[in-house]
Amino acid sequence: MLKLINIPTLASLQGRAVCPKHFIRAVTNFHWHSNTNVRFQENKLRNRQSQCVDCKPFVLSNAVDQCRTLHEKRTHLADKVLPTDNIHWRQVSSFHQLNSFTLGTYKISVLNTYCLNDSRIIQRRHFKLSPRDILEASPSVLQPYMRLIRFDKPIGTWLLFWPCTWSIALATAPGSLPSLWLLGLFGAGSFFMRGAGCIINDMWDKDFDRKVERTKLRPLASGELSQFQGLVCLAGMLSISLGILLQLNWYSVILGAASMGLVITYPLAKRFTFWPQALLGVTLNWGVLIAWSGIHGCLQLPVIPLYLACVLYTIIYDSIYSHQDKYDDMLIGVKSTALKFGDQTKTWLTGFGTGMVSLLVLTGKMCDQTWPYYTAVSLTAAHIAHQLYTVDLENPDDCAKKFRSNTQLGCVMFLGIVFGTLLKKKENNSKQKQKDY
Repeated sequence: MLKLINIPTLASLQGRAVCPKHFIRAVTNFHWHSNTNVRFQENKLRNRQSQCVDCKPFVLSNAVDQCRTLHEKRTHLADKVLPTDNIHWRQVSSFHQLNSFTLGTYKISVLNTYCLNDSRIIQRRHFKLSPRDILEASPSVLQPYMRLIRFDKPIGTWLLFWPCTWSIALATAPGSLPSLWLLGLFGAGSFFMRGAGCIINDMWDKDFDRKVERTKLRPLASGELSQFQGLVCLAGMLSISLGILLQLNWYSVILGAASMGLVITYPLAKRFTFWPQALLGVTLNWGVLIAWSGIHGCLQLPVIPLYLACVLYTIIYDSIYSHQDKYDDMLIGVKSTALKFGDQTKTWLTGFGTGMVSLLVLTGKMCDQTWPYYTAVSLTAAHIAHQLYTVDLENPDDCAKKFRSNTQLGCVMFLGIVFGTLLKKKENNSKQKQKDY
């Protein structure tokens, strides 16, 4: 949705000196938002998530001329702003905006042109709590670190967190709600360990990332942060994660520490095998085992099929995700299941989806789950079937969309387990009464 911001008449701005800093902002051109190519090679490199760029010298004179013309006409201006605009009014004292300008092969379309010395007269956008808005409102010195841990892309945290909640809810005593304390611990742990995993991945892959369109602007790949700065950030993330892990029993602490080998070596898998998504599944879902042992003090048989189901689930959604970069991967020699499966991807993933659902049913049977659980499993099966049937593996945007949809699936499964566990006590009591009679 476009948001309309009213600008005062330029008559009130007459006589003000031409501001020294000029910016152009593309807000209405669809190509800008649908293409991830870098728009300007000089000064600051920007992708589609950033709508503000430094103008080149020959653009400045054009902007000044257009601005003076509009000053003389004393027109009333309005500006359309997209929610993703990366403009911080508090950091910009003045700027020019062009009415329509073509730079090389890139067309930038905006609604009007205006020159302001004091940006405070512009109506500011309402404060929002989305991860991207929080990142953009943060101090500029922190933003590279926040992008390094993918703060603005929380889908990875959710995909790490939801399987942990499944394990917690399944391990909860019949008729009880899952522990909010444990859910909070694993929520925080998912955030910090996901951030640590992203840093480790970027430190290993920065040379590869520079050659891939989707990843070449990551802080380590672009040189925005040094290797040492990334290492310091990693140390902080791991220290906090260790503090969270120490809140659990010692069995869980040792089990959690054992996962670090997988976390560190996973990024290397794509260099040697076409199955890095399988190793990702083993690594990413380790929290399922930790959550179960955090409640029972040890691993038990029912958690094994749950863990394997989550591993297959990860292979499914990450194989779809990896189709975004398959052509770049072929050029630079990186392996993935997207390249392994090729045109047979949907067939392979259908098999994995069938295995996942079967293992979830087995888990429910072993845990004496009730009908809400199996309803959630049915919805999960339907979601995966629809996802595999409709995904366009040649369309990176559609692959990304299907990948993000797994957040809703995780929530549905969690709610099904919670309600299923709540009903277990009533069902068990009913069976006991029948035996007594």
